Amino acid sequence: MSNIIKELKDKINGKGLKIVFPESSDKRILEAAEKLSKEGLLKPIIIGNPDEISREYDLSMCTIIDPNNCDEYDEMVKLFVARRKGKATIQQAKELILDINYFGTMLVYMGIADGLVSGATRSTGETVRPALQIIKTKPGISRTFGYFLMVRDEEKFIFADCAINTNPSAEMLAEFAVESAKAAEMFGMKPKVALLSFSTNGSADTEETQKVSLATRLAKEKNSGYEIDGEMQFDAAFVPSVGTKKYPGSTVAGQANTFVFPDLNSGNIGYKIAQRLGNFDAMGPILAGLNNPVNDLSRGCSAEDVYKTAIITASQVLVN
Repeated sequence: MSNIIKELKDKINGKGLKIVFPESSDKRILEAAEKLSKEGLLKPIIIGNPDEISREYDLSMCTIIDPNNCDEYDEMVKLFVARRKGKATIQQAKELILDINYFGTMLVYMGIADGLVSGATRSTGETVRPALQIIKTKPGISRTFGYFLMVRDEEKFIFADCAINTNPSAEMLAEFAVESAKAAEMFGMKPKVALLSFSTNGSADTEETQKVSLATRLAKEKNSGYEIDGEMQFDAAFVPSVGTKKYPGSTVAGQANTFVFPDLNSGNIGYKIAQRLGNFDAMGPILAGLNNPVNDLSRGCSAEDVYKTAIITASQVLVN
């Protein structure tokens, strides 16, 4: 297990944080919930009919809530209709809330749970959609996005957005830059954020490079206090000698540890290259920008992946 997970475990231990797991039919989820509860790291909430949940695991320290037998159901329906502001009828709400992801997200919205982890058996859309409709993004944030924590031995980097937004605008990239810096801090890093491009400091002038250049300016105008710079190529962002040559005077060039990709193509390709060729452990996607943490698992995840994602989700609660 990486040192970063050990550090996060120390931060959340004893805090009594409650993370909801909607997918009780999946044994990977139950294995992780058993381990998390026995270690006392958090209090798992599992959604499902207690009689139908596998007895292969000791879930005695977990809370099990059945959507079909829940005292809060009627209140959930009322709150959901109010939250959707005319976009859902009472009947639609009654049906939607019986969906495990909607039900779990409502538990977070109502404060019964602190965060949610799903996606072992559901698509990203099925996990993210309820979060966007119910929990919504933080003030000043227009879109959620997904970043990866890339870890190899003592090295750690943030790659964003690698999961959600196909072709983000300059305004969105600026938001991602600041929120990615906050994520880096959560993992004990001093963020230096590079907005990536195929151009460095105006070496090319196209619609694509102009977008990243504008995003950099908008990010700096937010006066977040973080070191953010761009547009720059990856080598200029990462290699000190190249950064000094291509972007003299930048406090980020050659020293970046947080990378904002210009679109989903490059972000997804980039993290997978680092994962497969560079042997980095890719933790994520971790969703950022929401009022309460919700995280999406890969359907190919292991029980250990679920365990780590839950620890990261609980850590987000403390800094959100």
